[in-house]
Formats: sequence, C-alpha cells, structure tokens
Amino acid sequence: MKRSGISHPDAAAFIQANLPISPVPAIPEILLHTAGPASGLWRLAGRGEADPPPYWAYPWAGGAVLARHLLGQPEMVAGRRVLDLGSGSGLVAIAAGKAGAAAVTAVDVDVNAIAAIGLNAAINDVNIFAVAADIIEAPPPEKTDLLVVGDLFYDSALAVRVMAFLRRCETAGIEVLIGDPERAHLPQAQLKRIATHAVADFGAGAPGKAVRAGVFSLAYNTEWRD
Repeated sequence: MKRSGISHPDAAAFIQANLPISPVPAIPEILLHTAGPASGLWRLAGRGEADPPPYWAYPWAGGAVLARHLLGQPEMVAGRRVLDLGSGSGLVAIAAGKAGAAAVTAVDVDVNAIAAIGLNAAINDVNIFAVAADIIEAPPPEKTDLLVVGDLFYDSALAVRVMAFLRRCETAGIEVLIGDPERAHLPQAQLKRIATHAVADFGAGAPGKAVRAGVFSLAYNTEWRD
C-alpha cells in the first residue's frame, strides 16, 4: 500500500486547537472537528503540488448520505467488517461503528486525515483502525465484508480507477456502497440507487446547504466483467 501526504508533526494538536467540534448537519448523532474560515489549514502542512487538499476538514454530501443511511439501517453493518475508502474525517466509519459494525477500518491518502479520524473516533466513542494509504491499485482488502466510499467521483481519472477497484472488490465477494450527490463523474449507468437523503454538502456553495444525495450499489452487467 502506498502512503501519501506530509503530516505536520503536531497534526492532532493543531486540529484540536483550530477545528472546533460541532454536530454534522442533518446527522446530530455524530460530532466532528470541522474547519472554519479562521482555522488556518494552510499552517497544518505545506501546500506543495504533492500534498492532497484538506478534504478531511469538512463534511461532504457523499459521506453524509452514507452516514445517514447506515445509522437509519444498522442491519446493513451490524456484526460486519467495514472498510471506509477515502475516509476523510471518518464520518462514514464513525457511523458504521455506531451502527454496530464488528470492525471498522478507515483508509485515506492524507496522513492529516488519519490524525483527524483518530480524534473524531474518540469524540464519538467508537473504535476505528485508520491507515494512510492508496489502496485502489491493490488487491481487494482481506477480512472485509462491506466497503463504503463517499465523494470519490469528483475527478474523471480517479473515478475510473475507483470503479475498477470496486469491481474487483465485488468479484472478491465484498459488498460495495457508494454515497454521492451525483457529481459529474459518477458512473450512474453502472450503479443502482438504493436510497436518497437530503444532507448538507460543503461543496454546495453555502455552509449547511442541503442537497439530495444518493446511496448506490454496483449494478451488474456482463459487459463490465474483467
């Protein structure tokens, strides 16, 4: 697994000092350290070309819709081993833990996200194993029953890589759930919508603005088989 990102040596301390704890809009059961206008995220790590943007510092609609869905349908995760791909703040991983998952792993390429996930998990009294890695070119993860992925279809090249990984996971017997507010590169023709929820999206242009986001599973088509 390839690690990525450059962590500030005091990332956890910075997050605690500069990103206040607040409930997630439309998901008051979950509290997160969330960035505001005066958080000064640029001070946490160098903003070089190789540094991932600090997506982890905000709640996005894809993660929010998955979290809302899992909390409302706990039977989907109860007793299962869950992996949250591109976990960011850990929102979906936390929801899975609260819903009764047997084990939860959170994966993100940004090591500062891993620091945030640890803090957010503690706030919400759940246990999450967090890993800084890029796993989408790797074999399907072992000891995983359900893979959840929110907000990873914002870039065309990334979307292709993610879908190829999700198909490999499906072939390996891992159930896949996707959360997304139907961004441009979401391959909807390859997906089956199973739920829609109104959630807030940081990317909607106004803090707390509600959008209709969907929860999707992979649709089966013989043309997509390897």
